[in-house]
This record gives sequence, structure tokens and C-alpha cells, in this order.
Amino acid sequence: QVQLVESGGGLVQAGGSLRLSCAASGRISSLNRMAWYRQAAGKQREFVAVIITGGSTDYADSVKGRFTISRGNAKNLVYLQMNSLKSEDTAVYYCAAGPWGRDDYWGQGTQVTVSS
Repeated sequence: QVQLVESGGGLVQAGGSLRLSCAASGRISSLNRMAWYRQAAGKQREFVAVIITGGSTDYADSVKGRFTISRGNAKNLVYLQMNSLKSEDTAVYYCAAGPWGRDDYWGQGTQVTVSS
């Protein structure tokens, strides 16, 4: 089993920045991908960014050029640096992880609120 814990959410003004962190514990050797998703009130959960073993990344079009996903020095840490935040970025952000192509494990989420 793998446990994921997100942190770093909060309230920020439009144009500001936040960095989210995701710490994985348990069988982290089984993880080949770690990703971020978000869910705004009344909307479906959507993909934000992913990083896979080897360092390749991918982003949703809506965050390209503004968000950066990266790994920490420890394999169990993943970050989401969010710059130039917009009100439409307001959502609960979830960390997900799993083997190739799958998000088997999910964190509890962290709220990000961007005020305009």
C-alpha cells in the first residue's frame, strides 16, 4: 500500500504563487508515476500534471507555462509549483500515484483558493 499526503494549499491573490507538496510513504518502489489533479466545486476532477520515472512530464493545456511538476531529492516527494494563479485555478488539488499508466493511490486533497 501507498499513502499520499498533500500540503501547501491556501489562499492567494490572483497573480500569486503557491507550491504544493505530496509525500508518499509505503511501497514507493512500486510507483512509476505521480500526478496532480484538481476538482473545482460543482465540476469533475481534471488532470493537471504528471511526472514519470525518468523525469518526463506532461501538463494540462490550461496550466502549461504556469505550473511546474518536479520531484524532490527524495523519491517520495513531488511538488507542484503554481505561478500566475488565476481565479479559475481555485479547486481541491489531489496527488495521485501508481505504476505505469495508472493512478492507484490518492491523497485527501488540499484546498487552493485564488482571490480575484
